[in-house]
Amino acid sequence: MGSALAKPPDPTARPARAPGPAPRRAGAQRAAPRATTQAPPPAAVDPATRVLRRFRLVFNAVKSHFQQVEKQAGVGGAQLWALSVVAQQPGIGVGDLARAMDIHQTTASNLVKALLAQQMITLARSAADRRVAELRVLPAGQRVLKKAPGPFAGVLPQALARLDEATLQRLDADLGTLISALDADERAAGIPLAQM
Repeated sequence: MGSALAKPPDPTARPARAPGPAPRRAGAQRAAPRATTQAPPPAAVDPATRVLRRFRLVFNAVKSHFQQVEKQAGVGGAQLWALSVVAQQPGIGVGDLARAMDIHQTTASNLVKALLAQQMITLARSAADRRVAELRVLPAGQRVLKKAPGPFAGVLPQALARLDEATLQRLDADLGTLISALDADERAAGIPLAQM
């Protein structure tokens, strides 16, 4: 009985590689390591976080506008808005100014006092009715209005005015639900955004 003959080694075969990492070839560059942390795709973010991000965008747009107003005009956003209303409606009273800006009358009175102190407006009794005080813009106020960036009422009222009725009604209802959840003080609705 013959035993199996051993095969002679193949001279062309490569030697078996020892286990372990492959040796680097000369001139070969190591591949960059893959990033292990990655921001989740927008769809993976929960709805509350997405809405929060949208509020941040709105607040930052409003804040940036009022900062630009103060930098260029030298007055606060609420003062500039009041000044522009007086310029558009010469002879307007403080009560009508409050209604035009949809703010508390005490807030309007404080804005008027600040503008009077800066000599941007005048307050004088009406010739027709001495009980009525009329507001008018002075040259200093006109100069401020000329150099101030618009819109004078702010970017948010301007953006809301461009929305259609159905969108505004939907926003009103949804924000009403949010305000209830916050248990917010409704009196704050009469304070201009620029003063918050």
